[in-house]
Amino acid sequence: MSVNVISQEKIEEIKNKTDIVDVISNYVSLVPKGKNYFGICPFHDDNNPSMSVSREKKIYKCFSCGATGNAFTFLMNYEKISFIEAVKKLADSCGVAVDVGKIPTKKVYTTLNDIYNLSLKFYINNINTKDGKAAKEYLKSRSIDEKIIKDFEIGLALKNNTNLAKLLQKKFKESDLINSGLIYKNNFGLADLYYDRIMFPLYDLNGQVVAYSGRKYHGNDLEDKNVPKYINTKETSIFKKGELLYNYHRAKEPARSKNQIIVMEGFMDVIRAYSVDITNVVATMGTAVTKNQAGLIKRMAKEVILCFDGDAAGEKATLACAEELIKLGVTPKVIRLEDNLDPDEYILKNGKQQFELKIKNAIDFMDFKLDYLKHDKKLETAADQAKYIKDVIAEINKINDDIYKDLIIKKLVNDTGVDENLIRKQVNLGKTKPKNTVKKEEIPKSDIYDLAQRNLLFYMLESKEVIKMYNNKVTYMPNTSYRLLAREISMFYKQNNYINIADFVSYIEGDEEILSIISEVEKANLSEKYSIEEIEDYINIIKKYNVKNEIKRLKNQMENEIDPIKKAKIGQQIIDLKRGV
Repeated sequence: MSVNVISQEKIEEIKNKTDIVDVISNYVSLVPKGKNYFGICPFHDDNNPSMSVSREKKIYKCFSCGATGNAFTFLMNYEKISFIEAVKKLADSCGVAVDVGKIPTKKVYTTLNDIYNLSLKFYINNINTKDGKAAKEYLKSRSIDEKIIKDFEIGLALKNNTNLAKLLQKKFKESDLINSGLIYKNNFGLADLYYDRIMFPLYDLNGQVVAYSGRKYHGNDLEDKNVPKYINTKETSIFKKGELLYNYHRAKEPARSKNQIIVMEGFMDVIRAYSVDITNVVATMGTAVTKNQAGLIKRMAKEVILCFDGDAAGEKATLACAEELIKLGVTPKVIRLEDNLDPDEYILKNGKQQFELKIKNAIDFMDFKLDYLKHDKKLETAADQAKYIKDVIAEINKINDDIYKDLIIKKLVNDTGVDENLIRKQVNLGKTKPKNTVKKEEIPKSDIYDLAQRNLLFYMLESKEVIKMYNNKVTYMPNTSYRLLAREISMFYKQNNYINIADFVSYIEGDEEILSIISEVEKANLSEKYSIEEIEDYINIIKKYNVKNEIKRLKNQMENEIDPIKKAKIGQQIIDLKRGV
């Protein structure tokens, strides 16, 4: 079934029943200031809150990067989903019945995807043959049953190290096989990277297999420390570890449903949690968390819980991941596991209920950080205590929430017994003055015509009076992109007899070209109030440009004209244009 066409009336109903502040608050921390709300803009590297959200107008607007839109476009840009998916998501949340049919998913397949899809079938088939019996026995010893093997598509590379190469050679070029990372060339021909290993597939964000982690599982290899426990596929054009999260495609719906995502280090930790029906879990692929991964985590749920290995390395990984999330305005909670256990080991040893208690009692990140800052310090000594206080004050000054900041100050006072006023004085000394104003874009004089068009469009998005003035006196923008936007605004006004940017954004249904032009126009960051004289100035500048171009065109035409009478007529047209007739 195809996607149904949703009427403009239904879209307006959804928009009117949706509180844009509530929607954006699920992703960005918003603080009320006057009649609007402000937060860190998620669409550029924003250090000071530059995004304004208007509950009344039902729009958001970034005064720095120009990102603008309504609740639909926010979800589209933040979650990287289509307009129809955003409509469905908001309709469900505000209780409006809407039939969107089957929403198509965008899947881009390459030759490497085809290679991996065939390899996955090959490995899965192997583990279900008699040659896979030992591998299944090993997995069973690790409490991984048939259901988990099937759900996570766990497979097996057989002892012969050319089986996969022979299969793939029948369908694919040698260069593509080598580029896949699954096959390499030796003195005897093509050979498999993986042999005699249990194969755990790794997926991209859409659930397509793009890599593997192959584990040794029996014989002398298990005891031989020179043989790596896991062999991971190299990065390829379809596998970039820093851009993926293990289990993202399975976890995103449970995470959004619970509004909670649990982040672990390894895929076995995720599989173990999943085996006890804790499904809102992802893993960071065992590497330092990147900005891309932090962004993915932030999109999945409002509450983020970090549960890394219980050893010192896991503690450092927790700290690094949290710092990356904090840069994006997310303050996670933390689970620390006793006895240096990883989540896989902890759940096996203590069971589901104990782990769920850990989730329920996850500690605040600052509590974790304060404890971390105490490491290797003897707080009974003046030097170590002073160092600890300075370290904590540096952390306090990173916090934007005044209430949260106050609570940490009180904890520091209780920890050290140092006078509260003295600590507050030191906190205030470490403050940096926030930048409350956004520097307006400087426009070269040579771009005065573009500036006039942009500013006129800014007010056309705000006022039907300005639209009427444009329609009566201009009707043509010299700039192609601006002309496209002006035409759509005029069309919207003609159909609806009013203008509202939130409704207009819904009207264009996620047209990326027009949305980018709106963002550019909104960068003008002009006052909402305007004078007729100001609008007239913009119109006159545009008209002057149009006249200048028309004169140029007529002069070229006159130069190529042979007939003296026609030439004279063109000359008169030029004179009339110059006189403003």
